[in-house]
Amino acid sequence: MTVSSETFARPIILGIVGDSAAGKTTLSRGIVQILGSEHASVLCTDDYHRHNRQQRKELGITPLNPECNYLDMMAQHLRLLRAGEPILKPHYEHKLGDFGPPQYIVPHPFLIVEGLLGFYWQEMRNAYSVRVFLNPPEELRRRWKVRRDSTQRGYSEQEVLRELDIRELDSAAYIRPQRQHADIEVSFFPDLSPRSRQNDDAHLNVRLTLHGTLPHPDLSQIIEEDQSGCVRSTLGRENGRAVEYLEIDGAIPDEPAAALERGILDHLDECGAASPAELGQYSDSQVWHSHPLALTQLLLVYHLLRARQRDEVEV
Repeated sequence: MTVSSETFARPIILGIVGDSAAGKTTLSRGIVQILGSEHASVLCTDDYHRHNRQQRKELGITPLNPECNYLDMMAQHLRLLRAGEPILKPHYEHKLGDFGPPQYIVPHPFLIVEGLLGFYWQEMRNAYSVRVFLNPPEELRRRWKVRRDSTQRGYSEQEVLRELDIRELDSAAYIRPQRQHADIEVSFFPDLSPRSRQNDDAHLNVRLTLHGTLPHPDLSQIIEEDQSGCVRSTLGRENGRAVEYLEIDGAIPDEPAAALERGILDHLDECGAASPAELGQYSDSQVWHSHPLALTQLLLVYHLLRARQRDEVEV
């Protein structure tokens, strides 16, 4: 995607929060691919853990607990980055379960901040232009975590399942309540119809809960013209607030998926951005493509570019 490289006043920050293995990195990677690595970068808030893996085990504390993280440093760094200032941040290496040398970060025009506790304090939430919470069904998230941690982080399947059980109380107490602060909630979930294949991540459905805290693109005409039955939009209320639910089936055919993509891309054109070459890719042992993932990534890029436009007007 072609994005202006002219001097920017301050970066536009996207916050992505969700439990471990909820899909944060997959979503972030695709957004960086769309915007271009020269324009967008990712900061992981897991780097702000207070204790390494061995210390957490000895102390009997999980990384989901706010007391296990330097939230004050995280909030300070987000404030500096939002102001366009560089930071020297800690670095946590998941494969080793320990800390490496600190990293010097110079903000790009777009910054994606992903992690467990990014919305925990109001001071953190103030730094974001767009806030997203990932909320897959627990069964799916557990499957993703077992697969990731057993293949990439040196755990056995039994160890991962035991750790999930240990973390459950902290997940309920600290991670899930953050969804109330999101502008968009993203929930990928399996297609349970007979046409679906078991454990087929390439054809997961997605349910986007769009809160009125952001002006979302109008896709009503495209949805009305859709003949596939794979795209649905309904209105509802959550916690006294009006929301729109946008659902996209993982089995959506290429043609209606392309129509939706073009609908969002038309809005991106209004923001002065060219069409991305590849969308919706993710990988485990090989590279896959998902239309719902592509459409979710496009929607988030739309909001980032709109936020940049608003900032430029204010400046």
